[in-house]
Amino acid sequence: MPPARDPFVAAPRRRRLGTYTAEAIVMTLIAGLIAAGVFVGWIIGHYATPGHTKTVTVAAGQTAVEKTSAITAAPAFSMDDLAADPKENWLTNGGSLSNQRYSPLDRIDTGNVSELKGVWMTHLDGSATAAKYSAESQPLVYDGVIYVTTGEDDVFAVSADTGKVIWKYTGDLDQTISVVCCGWESRGVAIGEGMVFLGRLDGKLVALDQKTGKEVWTTTVEPWQKGYSITAAPLYVDGMVITGVSGGEFGIRGRVTAYDAKTGKQTWRFWTTEPGSWGGKGYLTGGAPVWQTPSVDPKLGMLYFTTGNANPDNDGSKRPGKNLYAASFVALDVHTGKLKWYYQMVHHDIWDYDAPSPTILFDTTIGGKTVHGIGEASKTGWLYLLDRTNGKPLFPIPEQPVPQDANQKTYPTQPIPSYAPFVPHSLSDPQYNALVKQVKAALKGKFTKVVRATKMYTPFWQTPVAFTPGPQGGTNWQPSSYNPNTHMFYVCAQSGPTANTARTAEPAKQKPGGPQPTTIGSTLTIAGGFGSNVGTFSAIDATTGKIVWQKRWPESCYAGSTTTKGNLVFIGRSDGRLQAYDARNGKLLWNWQMGAGANDAPTIFERNGKEYVVFYAGGNALAASPHGDNLWLLGLDGTMKPAAAPGAGQGVGHAGEENPKSGSKQNGAGDAEAGKQVFAANCAVCHGSTGHGGNGGPDLTSIPSAKNLQTVVGQVTNGGGGMPPFKGTLSDTQISDVATYVVSDITHGKTK
Repeated sequence: MPPARDPFVAAPRRRRLGTYTAEAIVMTLIAGLIAAGVFVGWIIGHYATPGHTKTVTVAAGQTAVEKTSAITAAPAFSMDDLAADPKENWLTNGGSLSNQRYSPLDRIDTGNVSELKGVWMTHLDGSATAAKYSAESQPLVYDGVIYVTTGEDDVFAVSADTGKVIWKYTGDLDQTISVVCCGWESRGVAIGEGMVFLGRLDGKLVALDQKTGKEVWTTTVEPWQKGYSITAAPLYVDGMVITGVSGGEFGIRGRVTAYDAKTGKQTWRFWTTEPGSWGGKGYLTGGAPVWQTPSVDPKLGMLYFTTGNANPDNDGSKRPGKNLYAASFVALDVHTGKLKWYYQMVHHDIWDYDAPSPTILFDTTIGGKTVHGIGEASKTGWLYLLDRTNGKPLFPIPEQPVPQDANQKTYPTQPIPSYAPFVPHSLSDPQYNALVKQVKAALKGKFTKVVRATKMYTPFWQTPVAFTPGPQGGTNWQPSSYNPNTHMFYVCAQSGPTANTARTAEPAKQKPGGPQPTTIGSTLTIAGGFGSNVGTFSAIDATTGKIVWQKRWPESCYAGSTTTKGNLVFIGRSDGRLQAYDARNGKLLWNWQMGAGANDAPTIFERNGKEYVVFYAGGNALAASPHGDNLWLLGLDGTMKPAAAPGAGQGVGHAGEENPKSGSKQNGAGDAEAGKQVFAANCAVCHGSTGHGGNGGPDLTSIPSAKNLQTVVGQVTNGGGGMPPFKGTLSDTQISDVATYVVSDITHGKTK
């Protein structure tokens, strides 16, 4: 907070004592009135919100809103502006063009971080608090204003001084959108040239007036009705706005597109599937989406990103070859979009080993030589480290023979890093036994055996194969961070087990206006829940590729990290805690309860000579963490107490087993049409919009027990097998409706 201005100005010297006395009395009365007003204002501000979370006085709040209502418009940032380490401002999703999520500030350090407290907490108007939404938006900061999005594609401009919302843009998303893979989410915005840029779940790219939040222009990258969506924060650079697309599960063709920031007209486009390595026309529906904000090296003039999996995700039978550029690093000329180099991490991917986490640029010394590196933590559980000038590995990653399956047309070799992964590559006995139990339940009456994979890249076909990591990772979307002082990457991940079979299928045809079928090509995908998998948070030395320290958690690590010159690294937990560790040795130094799942990444900036941390805690659909709309500012001058710990979270459905212990009293069939909407909002994220499989959830038509109404009611009510319970989140009527929809419209079982 800026220091309050003295309301009293110096007056000419009085010559009479009476004048001084009268003035003193008047001043005393005025001071008393001000103090009383401030006290009353504090009481109102402090107790007007749940949990006594807001400590803004009425007078100070009004003054701050008046001052910050005239928002400073961002200029046409140069590449040097955007490449600089963030201090007063946080201008890009990753803090700078390098995506390091590194702050050079050190006023908060290992010695005083325990004193970090809340300055204010603001509720974001109840936006995106339903189970299907995920809070994965890293806030941007420019000249004292915070810009943050929610899973509803609502955008908020918030005063850093007061926590008051200056303006709100309402996304007003079509609630029938059926091409959302992994939770309704937005990972942030970009700013430049007086505008705020947002990629939307309906496939549109929007420019907002930075001062008012009103639309300046809108362009459709690709419509959602064709399988496309946008979840990543766009990148403003060199007068362009650059974005990728999501939709690999829906038979799209991936691309990265640059648009003129002033007009929204296309500048260049790069396709992420090339015709020569797919066998026929598979590249036209080959997936390879881009889930992340690219990084840029201004000196080399290159833009970098990694791509998602090939499509169909789990069926390679009709796409022979490497399937470039799926599951790859890609480097382009930032000005023209022309390919400079690529490096494929997984050839002919059938395991859903895409690479959604952002790339990070770094410089370090290896073997006495300065190297210009790029790194990315993948679902495979490896941190890939390359030379960003040419795409060659910094450490040996030899091509090695892997198990084969002629049906899947598997590629004979895979690149295997010479250093250890940050998550296990073999199933523990409890993981394997749990998968066997779930497969038995899913394939009741048809169960044979479950093969236990002993090597990475073990293929599957008709017989279930259990392996790890699964489609959850490893590292999924979670942004890693890099500290140039410790030369370490900080990687958030989970040990996700899965059991798969495959089927052959033609790419599904999209249905205009209706639920879009996924084309993952898997008859069965049994995966552990994102929230229940064992989590790891690892520090990895960029000069060796070796793990320096690692934390293991009972729940998944499903958040982004940020590190600082003060030798700190911040990371959130699904139970609502934001934590700070010593970046050098992993010692836990500080916890703060946010009041909702802390599954975002913190932003750090300086304001009026003080260092602050801003964090959006809203929960996560896949991690099934508690939802909320809490935007926190934390500082050494904070006086607030932490929020109360939230209750158990709710998320979207995953693989399940029959659960006869139903707590629901619904015995009759419900309304299938109403259940269709409940399914779209809560279940489609994992099971796919048509119930034929999605992000970790199985094809419901392959589960015999899913034809029984009471079994489905029990499963939805109580959860189990990686699926969260919906009792308490959905009413008995909603549970009956969605169960009826599943049985009558998806599995075609009996509802009576």
